[in-house]
Amino acid sequence: MTAEPALGTHRLRAAAAAARTACEGGSRWIDTAPNYGGGTVHRQLRPVLEEFPAVRVATKTGFYTRAQGEEAVEAGVLQAGLAEARHSLAPGFIDWQTRRSTAVLGRADVVFVHNPETVGHGDRDRLHAELRAAFAVLEDLVGSGLIGGYGVATWSGFTEDAFTVFELLTLAREAGGPGHHLAAVQQPVSLVMAHPITRALDGRGSLVQARSAGLLTFASAPLHGGELLDLVTPELVEFIRPSTDPAAACLLAAGSCPSLDVLFVSASTHAHWDTAVSALDDPLTDTELRKVLDVLAPR
Repeated sequence: MTAEPALGTHRLRAAAAAARTACEGGSRWIDTAPNYGGGTVHRQLRPVLEEFPAVRVATKTGFYTRAQGEEAVEAGVLQAGLAEARHSLAPGFIDWQTRRSTAVLGRADVVFVHNPETVGHGDRDRLHAELRAAFAVLEDLVGSGLIGGYGVATWSGFTEDAFTVFELLTLAREAGGPGHHLAAVQQPVSLVMAHPITRALDGRGSLVQARSAGLLTFASAPLHGGELLDLVTPELVEFIRPSTDPAAACLLAAGSCPSLDVLFVSASTHAHWDTAVSALDDPLTDTELRKVLDVLAPR
C-alpha cells in the first residue's frame, strides 16, 4: 500500500491555484507554514479551504519571516533583536503565531513544531525542555478548540538523534497527560534521504514507531526540492518502474515506504498532480523497493 498524495506548499508560487487543483484531484491534506511564500501562503489558501471544508490542513510553528518577527517583537512575544533570528520555540511566540495562523487559515487540523532540532545546538536536554514547553502550549490550544492536534515536522531530528518517537510521546504525556494530543510526525523521505525507507523495510525506525503508536506519518521533499530529477539516471528510472518518467519513479519509491500515510508533493499544475496520483496507484513491493535501495547503496 502506498502513501496517499497530498499537497505540500513549500516553494509554490501560486499556492491557491495549486491547492484548488489538488483538492479537485482528491487531496485530503494541505501542508503549509506561516513563513512559506514570504508569509503569504496562508492567506492564499483561505478561500480554497473554505471551498473544500473536508480537506484537512496542517500548518507549523517555529519559523517566521523578518516582518513577522518584527510584529512578534512589537507584540512582546519575542525578545528585542530576534526579528532576524527566523526561528523560535518560545511558548509565548508559539501561542501568538498559532493563533495568527488559525485566524488567517480559518482552521488548523494539525500544527507541527517546525524543525525543533535547530534549537539547543546539540544539547538534548535543552531541546527536550523546549519541546515539552511547546507541547504544553499546543495542548492548551487543542483544549480551547482552536486546533485539532499537533505534531513534529523535522528535517534531521530523527536521523541525528535529537529525539526519538518514544521521547516525543513521553514529552507529550508530560505536557498533556495520558490523553495528550500529539497526533503526527513529518520527515523527508526520498531516494536521497532514504534512511527512513531502509529502517521501515526492516520494521524499525521513526515511521514504524509512530504508526505503531497511532500517530499519522507524513513525508516531505520526495523529490528533494527538485534536485532528484537531475540526479536519477534513465537506467534507474527504468529499474524502478519501466516506461515511467523520473518524477513518477521518484515519487513511487518514496510513496512505497512502509508505515507512511501521506506523501506531500508540491504539485503546481494539473499535470504535476496527475503524475503524483498515477505514480502512487501501483506501489512497489517491499522486495522491489529493497532492490532499488541496493542499487543506490555505495559499493
